[in-house]
Amino acid sequence: MAKASIPKRPTRDEFELEELGAQLIEANDDGDERALTVWGIPEKVRGRITVLDSRTRLVHVEESGATRKIPFLDIMKVSYE
Repeated sequence: MAKASIPKRPTRDEFELEELGAQLIEANDDGDERALTVWGIPEKVRGRITVLDSRTRLVHVEESGATRKIPFLDIMKVSYE
């Protein structure tokens, strides 16, 4: 019996991850609302980035008064949309 294949998260090189980290830091410093494209979530996550937790590697996004914690490696893109 064959296992159902689960799609794997796309791999990115060190440069791409560094650029993404810089965008998240800028968004955190600005306090502006951003749209995040997150792997495994069909719709974009929109909100303000409130915490960048380096210990747990989670990005805390405040959307509509609720805080959502998203793993850094699952974030594919940061935009102003």
